[in-house]
Amino acid sequence: MESSDVELDLQRSVQAVLRELSTQAPALQNNQGMWRWSLHKKVERDPGKSPVLVRILLRELEKAESEDLRHVIIPLLHTLLYVLTKATGIREELYRRTYNFCTKLLTLPAPYCTVALDCAIRLKTETAVPGTLYQRLVIAEQNLTSELYPYQERVFLFVDPELVSPSVCSALLLEIEAAQAQQTPEACMRHVVSHALQAALGDACHASSLQRKLKASPRHALERYFHAVVAAVEQMAGEPNPSREVHLERLEEIYCSLLGPAAAARGSCCGDRLQDPQPSIPLPSPHITFHLWTDEEQLWADELPVPGSPEMERAGLQRKGGIRKRVWPPDILMPACWDGPQGLHRRTGMPSGDGELLPGVSRIHTARVLVLGDDRMLGRLAQAYHSLRKRETQKFCLTPRLSLQLYYIPVLAPEEPPSCRHSELRELATFLGRADPWYQNTVNTLCPAIHKLAEMPPSLDTSRTVDPFILDVITYYVRMGTQPIYFQIYTVKIFRDLSQDPAEDIFLTELKVKIQDSKSPKDGFSPRRKGAAEGPGAELSICYQKALLSHRAQEVSSSLRATGLVLKALPASDTEGSGPTHALPSAAPVIDLRCLNVSVMEVVKSSNLAGRSFSTVTNTFRTATIQIQSQDQRLLTLLLDKDSRRTYRDVVRFEVAPCPEPCSGTHKSKAPWLGSPQPEVKGTKAKPKPLLMPINTFSGIVQ
Repeated sequence: MESSDVELDLQRSVQAVLRELSTQAPALQNNQGMWRWSLHKKVERDPGKSPVLVRILLRELEKAESEDLRHVIIPLLHTLLYVLTKATGIREELYRRTYNFCTKLLTLPAPYCTVALDCAIRLKTETAVPGTLYQRLVIAEQNLTSELYPYQERVFLFVDPELVSPSVCSALLLEIEAAQAQQTPEACMRHVVSHALQAALGDACHASSLQRKLKASPRHALERYFHAVVAAVEQMAGEPNPSREVHLERLEEIYCSLLGPAAAARGSCCGDRLQDPQPSIPLPSPHITFHLWTDEEQLWADELPVPGSPEMERAGLQRKGGIRKRVWPPDILMPACWDGPQGLHRRTGMPSGDGELLPGVSRIHTARVLVLGDDRMLGRLAQAYHSLRKRETQKFCLTPRLSLQLYYIPVLAPEEPPSCRHSELRELATFLGRADPWYQNTVNTLCPAIHKLAEMPPSLDTSRTVDPFILDVITYYVRMGTQPIYFQIYTVKIFRDLSQDPAEDIFLTELKVKIQDSKSPKDGFSPRRKGAAEGPGAELSICYQKALLSHRAQEVSSSLRATGLVLKALPASDTEGSGPTHALPSAAPVIDLRCLNVSVMEVVKSSNLAGRSFSTVTNTFRTATIQIQSQDQRLLTLLLDKDSRRTYRDVVRFEVAPCPEPCSGTHKSKAPWLGSPQPEVKGTKAKPKPLLMPINTFSGIVQ
């Protein structure tokens, strides 16, 4: 294909991606989410197209910035950075143009400046030391041993078998197993060496000969070349002012030692390259472990030692050189299967002291937890997240050495028949799509495609290369989705008997209240008011704190008859169901995640010539805390996060408030000395911080 034809083809693909971000794209609805995937596949199959695509994306970015088309800036930035991470043969001039463009975006408001800053930081090193992004990504995701770059990542994929069809579960497992069967440590080390040499040497590197030599090398020789390349890249990347020329000289030495003295003459093999197309270097998918989530405790790593055990004794305070020093057990904070290089636990066990190995990265390990399902699955995730944070306060913390990142891909069970039920179960996904247009187009629209691909019969032709579409979407999301949106977790106290302590639970998206038909008096139950009119529903007393724009506290108490209530933690939107939008409206209710939207189905009594009649009217208000109690013998049923497995019946009263961060309300002041017996300092009460659960998107909330 001629160069002009290549550019035209890539330009058309980029334009299709950009049109998809607009609401005026009815003809593209059937292919939503596929254009980004097909664009990356084109350069993956033919790496020589990468420089052309980089120029096209840069041109579109400059156009969007000059015409203030902000809704396409972040998607284009992510697309460009993903291409640059995989590519080789990109000239320094293109890297510098991209870096300079990112620095221009720092004057824009968040999240544009946040994403641009992240891209600029990565590109600054990549410009001087090509191949750094690829190398670090593969080492971390594949858990390759490297003392100079000890960072490790894991992706934990959780699927509730009651919420996701068996065909989807099977398709996911097959794609993951097929990919990881080809991603041996030897193959990944070959990819790192090949990519680093091709990225640095460009046309002077005979890629085919290099890859043939690496495949023929024994394991010990391959490891020697791998560590030599990693050392060259990381040592140069760690310099305050890395020199591209010095880096090139170091990698030329490694290249010559691999292929022999004939490779020393730069450009001597250019004639062969005209007949030998540049081979592709794959970017292996992350190491993913697949879990069928049948227990909310599965998020916790291995069970920790109990107080008083020998392990805890070793973890106690020990004296060393007259200074009391806390020794962290080396093995209890991470899963036993997560082995790092020797000395890794020693370097990372201290919450403070050693500092950061890389700017902006303070934790060695990253756990990327990805859940598939609907709002019910996210309710279970919130339960597990709350339990994890609570247990951290009682035992050793994971957070000093583990970065926990949460991701969500909406997948609905096909057996849910009514379409209204589908929209009800994906309210949080709908909100994420409104908040982040790139999440809407890249992740949120793929539910039908995932089901369609999962139902397809497996190919019997094992010689044919199959592109794992679902795995590719997961990989792109966990790599590029770095901007979290924080959701408030709410705690609910549930009284079945006012004379006893309440049960406690939490919810993330919704609490639905229904009035039970049966009347069942209980001890401690408030008697029905004399003269109360019989009718549908129940008499409720409601006390809540009204949510005001001024954030001042205003208590409201009322008594009314209602047939039910719904408390939603997500803001309502008039544009729901209308497809992706360029930006969120600026109205506070759309982006305020700090309050509940309460809808009360109130019973209105009226009298006419035919007698008494009852009708219902829906009253809505916003609050952060609320207490509701039944005033007659009608009991309540609570349904948390739309999950029938989390139903509470025979409820007399319940109270809802923002869930506090575990142990955030009490702080012990530190004495300014390190002497022997210290005076006791009483705990001081502070306003508890709310517990927020982050879900990663590509942009965060776009305003």
